[in-house]
Amino acid sequence: DVKDLQAELQNTLKALQQQQEPANILDDDKMDEEKAVTVGDTNEIRTTMGRLQVTKRDLEQRHPQLEDIFTLAQNIKNKTSSLDVRTSITEKLEKVHSQWDSTQHGVEARLQQLDNMIAHSNQWEEKRKEKVVVFLHRLQRMAISSPRYQKLCKDIQAEIDAHNDIYKSVDGNKSKMVKALGNSEEAVLLQHRLDDMNQRWSDLKTKSANIRAHLEASAERWSRLLGLLEELWHWICMKDEELAKQMPIGGDVPTLLQQQNHCTALSSELKEREHLVVSTLDQARTFLADQPIEGPGEPRKNLQPKTDLTPEEKARGLARAIRKQTGEVRERWDRLKGHVGGWQGQVERALDRLQDLQSSMDQLDLRLTQAEEAKATWQPVGDLLIDSLQDHIEKTIAFREEITPLSQDVRVVNELAAKLTPLDIQLSSTASRQLDQLNMRWKFLQVAVEERLKLLREAHRDFGPSSQHFLSTSVQLPWQRAVSQNKVPYYINHQTQTTCWDHPKMTELYQSLADLNNVRFSAYRTAMKIRRLQKALCLDLLDLSVAQSTFEQHKLTNNNHLLSVPDVINCLTSIYDGLEQEHKDLVNVPLCVDMCLNWLLNVYDTGRSGKIRVLSMKIGLLSLSKGHLEDKYKYLFSQVASAGDTCDQRQLGLLLHEAIQVPRQLGEVAAFGGSNIEPSVRSCFQHVHNMVEIEPRQFVDWMRLEPQSMVWLPVLHRVAAAETAKHQAKCNICKECPIVGFRYRSLKHFNYDVCQSCFFSGRTAKGHKLNYPMVEYCTPTTSGEDMRDFTKVLKNKFRSKKYFAKHPRLGYLPVQTVLEGDNMETPVTLISMCPEQYELSQTPQLSHDDTHSRIEQYASRLAQMERSNGSLPTDSSSATGSMDDEHALIIQYCQTLGGEGSPCSQPQSPAQILQAVEREERGELERNIARLEEEQRMLQREYEQLKEQHGHRGAPAGGHWESESSTTHPNEADLLAEAKLLRQHKGRLEARMHILEEHNKQLESQLHRLRQLLHQPEVDSRVNGASSPTVQDRGPLTENSASSLSSRPQVM
Repeated sequence: DVKDLQAELQNTLKALQQQQEPANILDDDKMDEEKAVTVGDTNEIRTTMGRLQVTKRDLEQRHPQLEDIFTLAQNIKNKTSSLDVRTSITEKLEKVHSQWDSTQHGVEARLQQLDNMIAHSNQWEEKRKEKVVVFLHRLQRMAISSPRYQKLCKDIQAEIDAHNDIYKSVDGNKSKMVKALGNSEEAVLLQHRLDDMNQRWSDLKTKSANIRAHLEASAERWSRLLGLLEELWHWICMKDEELAKQMPIGGDVPTLLQQQNHCTALSSELKEREHLVVSTLDQARTFLADQPIEGPGEPRKNLQPKTDLTPEEKARGLARAIRKQTGEVRERWDRLKGHVGGWQGQVERALDRLQDLQSSMDQLDLRLTQAEEAKATWQPVGDLLIDSLQDHIEKTIAFREEITPLSQDVRVVNELAAKLTPLDIQLSSTASRQLDQLNMRWKFLQVAVEERLKLLREAHRDFGPSSQHFLSTSVQLPWQRAVSQNKVPYYINHQTQTTCWDHPKMTELYQSLADLNNVRFSAYRTAMKIRRLQKALCLDLLDLSVAQSTFEQHKLTNNNHLLSVPDVINCLTSIYDGLEQEHKDLVNVPLCVDMCLNWLLNVYDTGRSGKIRVLSMKIGLLSLSKGHLEDKYKYLFSQVASAGDTCDQRQLGLLLHEAIQVPRQLGEVAAFGGSNIEPSVRSCFQHVHNMVEIEPRQFVDWMRLEPQSMVWLPVLHRVAAAETAKHQAKCNICKECPIVGFRYRSLKHFNYDVCQSCFFSGRTAKGHKLNYPMVEYCTPTTSGEDMRDFTKVLKNKFRSKKYFAKHPRLGYLPVQTVLEGDNMETPVTLISMCPEQYELSQTPQLSHDDTHSRIEQYASRLAQMERSNGSLPTDSSSATGSMDDEHALIIQYCQTLGGEGSPCSQPQSPAQILQAVEREERGELERNIARLEEEQRMLQREYEQLKEQHGHRGAPAGGHWESESSTTHPNEADLLAEAKLLRQHKGRLEARMHILEEHNKQLESQLHRLRQLLHQPEVDSRVNGASSPTVQDRGPLTENSASSLSSRPQVM
């Protein structure tokens, strides 16, 4: 193995020694590569390239041998274990490989370089030949056209002409001279010389003729060149004038198209003439290049007065003319080309802009035409059906939305027109008129659409389904229904020239409610008033479910949302339209809608702001709707319940606050705990052990106890149920038989029945007192109920008076009326039922509050003061409950009004409170009366003065003066008219005084009634001082609440 390895190493060394030969060859090639060559010597370059091609082929042939050496060396390196040998082999291989690559790349780069040198040398040779040929031609032309050459030619011709005679004499004597010499050698020589002279003379004459012909042809050529230059100059001037006539840029597309066609034709002519002009200018430049440049004074110096010019002077004159004409032609030509190019660019830009403008105007014209055609199909608003007004409004709005993109088109057209100004483009009268018409048509279209939409909306507002126009039929002459600015209706009496907020039928209804004031018990009095109001509004025909579905139909889900009067009318119209379909003979939709709207405004918008809360309208309508009592409780609860069907104190307070407004509007709120609903809310949550929220079932259970603030609602249902009830019994007081309505049976005496008229009026028979227990029936009794009542009578017979005094029974759930917390009722300003001024365009004016509302405000203010200083004395053990009395709360409020700060100055009795209220009312009334009387006296004095002034003029008295006043005094008619106006004003003042006197009487009657209530016995003031007898007398009426409730229908 060692021997084999040594043999391989020896072979490798031999191979490496053989490797020196291509390395040496590479060194030689490198020397050849670096050898320089002469630029431009193509033969030398080609020789070098041939030598390099041989070297390149040699390298390619030796490349396989080099690859074999590399492979063998690599194998040896892999087999040897000697590090030095491996390193030596690697270094030599890398050196040979590097030298091989550099040599090969150098040869290829040198070949490419030499190839480029040959190409450049060939190009240079061609250029050189061209320049030489041009130079030779130029020299020839210079020689021919040079004045010196011409002068030389003329001198030669003159010399030829001068020697012509000598030549002719010599030629004529030639034969003689030859004959004279004979046949001698001299004769032959002379003959030879004479022949040579003749030949040379002929050649000379030929050359002279040729030169002269060439000179004449050259002069004619330059003359033609001058004529051609003049012709070109005239043509350029003509085209320049034609171009000037085309300016300025046209203002419409047809004009611009004509200008573009002319410009295109002119450009074509210029292109056709360009070769002629360029060649002519080149010829002139060639000619002028051979001419000497004259100084500025040289032409004047050479000017001679003689007419005969030398050829040299003619040549100089021709050169001057050609030079001048060439400069003008060149200048005019360049300027014409510049003008044509600039003009063509302006025309093309203007044409593009105007074409865009014209296209936009045409599209806009088409769309406007379509819109105007659609507008032409509109029917006049007056010819449209009322039911179709909403459809036409929607169509008009859709049409407006459809033509809205036209505004963008109009804006684009105007912008395109504005962009023409920087280009100095003035629109033609036709285009400008079309643009103005498009803008005007667009404006007219916009105005027409807005005007029609305005008319349609006004018509829809005044005559549409949601308008109040159809409600104008709810009143009859002399009454007229009018609408204020906030859409609140008011009513005008043209006979008395007065206005009022209340509908005439509503006024009559309120007046008829006065008949119920003799009902002694406030709960029944209030329920009977509400029942009469309910029937007048036809709400006794409205089912709870129908009302709720109507609310959902109108999307009345947000209780805090404020409804405008048109919104309320729209909802009421839906309700009464449904009722009219079921009860055509009972429901008059316009009257019912107007009356119900009037009632809602009186209850929930006494200030006539034109806004009613959604919750207020819901509670008002549901309270007076038809349905089962417990279902009504659930519906009312659902209006304020949260998403989990529960209700917290605030939500319950909202419900009770809205519900209490119904009796409040009738002036009966004092009997139900006043306007403060905090005690009722507290009572409800105490009933459920002060839970955070209550459920519908718990609310219904509490309402079954008939809480004081809501007792009027179940009584209303009982009043409705008792209207048609007949009882086979006889009233022990008025002897009516059968008893119609409520039947009251005594639980103290046998066979003692009282009808509702006698009971409500407080009449009793001998031996029976009002504080005796009684049971109420609103439906005919059954045998079981008779037996039960008989048993109770027996029990009560054996009970003493002390038992009844110690065990009073109330038919409702009393609540503490000490005002705690914030009063949820917002102060309002009541409106007078009879405004003092008669103006159709003016809304009714505000006037005084009624007594009930003012007392409620006093109580509210007193509650706030009580919370601030706690100065109100309390005595929960008082049997009279005076600390729960609203009138006791008014004491401190009256003290605050008078500015009294000490407790000792406070009124100590309800009588003092009433006196303070009466004094305030009387003082205000007396001030108004005094002001009106003073105003009347002033008018009376003015009238007397006018009458005296007229009397001083000597006018007759009586009817005769009145009959002749118009003829004797032109101004007397004005005086009579003014006097008539004064009388009318006096009548209005008297009417106002009468109204104030009536108002004073009403206040006196209310105060008298309050005094009577305050002087009732102490036993009749357990709950509320203002309503003690009415509420307390109901106590023994429902001693057995279970039995009485069982006989009370719960459906109205």
